[in-house]
Amino acid sequence: MKTTFSFPHFLASIFTLALISLPNFASSSHHDYQEALSKAILFFEGQRSGFLPQDQRQSWRANSGLSDGWTYNTDLTGGYYDAGDNVKFGFPMAFTTTMLAWSVIEFGDSMPPNEQRNALVAIRWATDYLLKTVSQPNRIFVQVGDPIIDHNCWERPEDMDTARTVYAVDSPNPASDVAGETAAALAASSMAFKSSDPGYSDTLLRNAKKAFELADTYRGAYSDNPDVRVGVCPFYCDFDGYQDELLWGAAWLSRVTQDSGFFDYIQNNGKTLGAEENINEFGWDNKHAGLNVLISKEVLEGNMYALESYKASADSFLCTLIPDSSSSHIEYTPGGLIYKPGGSNLQHVTSISFLLLVYANYLSRTSQSLNCGNINVSPTTLRQIAKKQVDYILGDNPMGMSYMVGYGDHFPQRIHHRGSSLPSIKDHPQPIACKEGSVYFNSSSPNPNVLVGALVGGPGEDDVYNDDRADFRKSEPTTYINAPFVGVLAYFVANPNPN
Repeated sequence: MKTTFSFPHFLASIFTLALISLPNFASSSHHDYQEALSKAILFFEGQRSGFLPQDQRQSWRANSGLSDGWTYNTDLTGGYYDAGDNVKFGFPMAFTTTMLAWSVIEFGDSMPPNEQRNALVAIRWATDYLLKTVSQPNRIFVQVGDPIIDHNCWERPEDMDTARTVYAVDSPNPASDVAGETAAALAASSMAFKSSDPGYSDTLLRNAKKAFELADTYRGAYSDNPDVRVGVCPFYCDFDGYQDELLWGAAWLSRVTQDSGFFDYIQNNGKTLGAEENINEFGWDNKHAGLNVLISKEVLEGNMYALESYKASADSFLCTLIPDSSSSHIEYTPGGLIYKPGGSNLQHVTSISFLLLVYANYLSRTSQSLNCGNINVSPTTLRQIAKKQVDYILGDNPMGMSYMVGYGDHFPQRIHHRGSSLPSIKDHPQPIACKEGSVYFNSSSPNPNVLVGALVGGPGEDDVYNDDRADFRKSEPTTYINAPFVGVLAYFVANPNPN
């Protein structure tokens, strides 16, 4: 009954499968990417905290967390529960927001107009909350809810009677990681809202700069603070250092503002902030691979050759994904799924697939290919690798199972998620106390409420998935698994066969 842990730093297995030898299960031409996109966005409505609007579509949910922030005499309602629990963890929520916004920035034009609107609604649910977290001078609110107490209960968010402890960091104590990611989230979201709501876009950008200044002025990891550490570890500790979030926040501010000061920051601080380290990961804790791909756009499309080292790192990362590249060292399951040990594997699959498609677009626009030493890799090949991952998730796999809840005929029924697994407050208005929910947790019955669009952690390295509520590493959905998948699916809505 815990959230997912950070993933290991290095990969052990070496695969040299030729691309064509990655298994091809049932024909993937039948996937309805538009349906999957719609459901991937709808998922976020099931994770909402706060006052729910009239048009709430996951109708088994109701208001929750309405007093969040009261201990600081401030309004911290809203935002998202990160996974199957009832805690609002700021670090992964900010990353989720950045990835939803990047999805709209890169692939919004591929979304049907109504889904682009829904995606912006999903972003705004997060950004309205993130604005509250940086609303007080020299302070950032990084979490609401005591996870130890929360994880000892199995109860609906609507019934929460556990401590809604607020974790705040006041300067000069540092929170560079959360503040840096919040800056990235607000900056990217500012770009996503630029045309549809310029006033809101300006507000987001102004606060992104404020969050970045807080992150950069007082440098350090938020989880090194003993007052905060007790609440965020081991769940969302900063395992990989805060330096990547400083570069990531600056990179987004540079892209949005075109301000030479942020460009100089990325150029001048790259080495001191470890830009060339940990290039083989991208997720809520480690931004390096995403940072390198993001900055590569400036090199490829803007001829900013002073940032060439970031593009070299991006190339190096992407070449590790190519099975017949001499530098390949990503593990694939026998069924063809990218696999990293540590649990919640689909977080890697969706974020890596996103980077493959974004980089392919950057290369295509400049008529370039990816040089992997012994081979040149075309943008089409990168897209085909991503498509195999997407189709595997949607059902082309040895289990014949869709790992998106509510998509296809065969999908996980017993996900590790409190609200989904307990009777809805609409059907069972009486409170279900902390330990009273255990009978539902231990039940072998399917969850009564379908959390449509949720991506679970996914199968193991043997492609096996047992649909077991207690096996949270495989059966728990998270916001940061879904967020990059929104952009990935949007691409395939417009380009179902990237040949």
